[in-house]
Order: sequence, then structure tokens, then C-alpha cells
Amino acid sequence: MLAAVAAAFVSVFSTTPAHAGVEPAEKPLNILILGGTGFIGPHMVEYCQARGHHVTLFNRGRTNADLFPDLPKLFGNRDDNKDEGLSALRESGEHWDAVIDNSGYVPRHVRDSATILGEKADRYLFISSISVYPDLSIVGLSEDDAVGTLEDPSVEQVTGETYGPLKAYCEQEVRDVFGDRATIVRPGLIVGPGDPTDRFSYWPVRVSRGGEILAPGSPDDPVQFIDARDLARFCVTLLENGTDGTFNACGPAYTATIAELIYASKAAAGVDLEVTWVPAEFLLERGVQPWGQLPMWAPGEGEVAGINRASNARAVAAGLVIRPLTETLADTLAWFPGRRDNDTLRAGWPMEEEAAMLAQWKEHQAGGEDHDGGDESHEGHDH
Repeated sequence: MLAAVAAAFVSVFSTTPAHAGVEPAEKPLNILILGGTGFIGPHMVEYCQARGHHVTLFNRGRTNADLFPDLPKLFGNRDDNKDEGLSALRESGEHWDAVIDNSGYVPRHVRDSATILGEKADRYLFISSISVYPDLSIVGLSEDDAVGTLEDPSVEQVTGETYGPLKAYCEQEVRDVFGDRATIVRPGLIVGPGDPTDRFSYWPVRVSRGGEILAPGSPDDPVQFIDARDLARFCVTLLENGTDGTFNACGPAYTATIAELIYASKAAAGVDLEVTWVPAEFLLERGVQPWGQLPMWAPGEGEVAGINRASNARAVAAGLVIRPLTETLADTLAWFPGRRDNDTLRAGWPMEEEAAMLAQWKEHQAGGEDHDGGDESHEGHDH
């Protein structure tokens, strides 16, 4: 399986002109990337190269190790004893204009690397997450809103409950060492070619299989995401401009909706599709979890009303550019079939479970109870 995934990455990043037409930067930078061969890392490497920057990778040499054979590489393990696992960083005589930390999830790991690099690098850009915000009822979450904490900050086990607060602690470790030389980027859901989670891919791939699809909630329920290639470009832009501060990296600039995602997927796939809208209340009563069986979707009201409505105004002002949704969808559909030995989606529900829920909804309707938002009453949202 790992070999198949690696082969897919090599194919995508060695043959696809992902950054064709990009002009070289006025001043090439010497950039160290902690990670670099997972999902977002390769996009960052490619964009750095397109801009003419010199890139060095630091990682364990295990994930997609065949990528970028011509780049200088330092090997180590951030989870090892810091005197051994980070010795390659400590002993390197290199000085970097900037560090991009794609692989920091535990504060201790980030503190150790940042401490070593404090005198070896001019700027440290840390990839955090929108998940740092604990109150998802806030519409328009901004970088100034409160971040999560843990009762025991020494916890290092990354779970659904600890992920966000741990990222927030990681951010602070970077600020403590680098001060105004620290740049924090908080992406929303990262999507596009190379995505190993399928939380976004579920929709265009499911739509491409045609038939009747269950569309959740209201057509106006918001969705938010960022193409990994746009994230890469934004991070490099921040480094080139020497920009400090914290930024929500999510898009698009307008409020996209679940209807737009479904119907744009239909257009990209070029298939016949019957769309049946099922109200959020009906789904929630039957245990369907937002972001679970139906990735990216959450009701537009209530306790999670803000989960897909974080403000990206500060990032846009700093140079974030979001490509059209149609481009991300088309590229995802082109990439997906060759990514591994089968086409099993890693997110979303199997079509038979979806069909069973659709049957329940139709039986419910036949019982005469009225719910707004069901059936085909929103066909006018076809994009």
C-alpha cells in the first residue's frame, strides 16, 4: 500500500506542471522544510522551486522517500530524544532564511526544533489549524478569538479533542523563540490532488458515480476549504515578504455552499445526477454526524454554525489567492483514479448506507410529515 501511495505522489508531482507560468522571486531564499513529503509538503517544495528558492528537507526519510531525489536532505525523528533525533539540525552549519514547519503536532517537538533553529533561521512559519478555536458557534472566527486549552498541557496524545489545543500550544512555542520572526498559518480543510483523507474528494468522486445522491441540510449551508497549492503559494508569499503574525488560511473569499460543491462537482464530472435534499434535523435525529458520514458539511445554524465560516480577511490582505472551485474539483477527479490500487473512499459513507438513509427519508415523507429543504425543491441551486 505504501509503495502504491508513493508511486501516486511521484506521478503527480513529477509530471504535473502544478505551477506552470510562475515567475522567479526577486530574491531566492534558502528554505528548510520540516516534513516536505506528505500531502502539503510536496506542493510547497514545488512552488518554492518554481520561485527559484533553495530547499532543504528535514524528515525521517520514510514517507514518500523517493520524492525530490535531487534536494539536500537531513534525517531525524522529532519524537526521538532531542539530542539524537534532531542532531542533524543541530550539527548543520547551514543558515536558512526561513523554516516551514509542516510536521509539528506536539509542543515539545516544536519547542525543541524552534530552539535549535532560533539562531540558524531568520523566520519560522508554523502550519497550525483552524481547529485551535474551541467555540465553533462563532460566525466569522478571527485570529484574535480565543484558542483552546487543555486541563493538562503536558498531554502529547493527539486525538480529536486534543488536536486543536495542542496546535495552539505549538504556536506559542514558536512565538516564544522567534517573537516577531514567527509566522503562524491556520489552514481550514486542506484539499486537492494528493489529499490522503478524502474529506473533500468524497464529494466529486461520489458525484462522478452518478445516480441519486443525498444532499444534506440546506443548500445554503456553508463549506470552507483551501487547495493545498494555494496554501503553498500563500506560505511562500509570506516568507518572501517577511510577514509576521497569524492568519486563517481558508477560502474561498466568498461564502461557498454545499449546493455549490455538489452541483460544481456534477459539472466537473459530466454525469447525470439526481439530488435529494434531506433536512439536517432528520439526519441528526438518526445519528448522522456532520463531518462524519457527510464530510465538510455542518448545519449553518446552532453550536457549529461557525465551523465553515472563519474569516480569511487578514490572509487575503496578506496575499492569499484562492483558485476557482471548478479547478480544484477537476484536478482532484483527474488525480484520484491513479492514487492507489483501488478507488475506495476513506471518508464519507458507502453508497448502500446512503441509499438506506434516502429510503428512510422517502418513507418519512410518505408518512405526511412536512420538512423544509427536502426532495428536489432546491434544484434551482444548480451551478
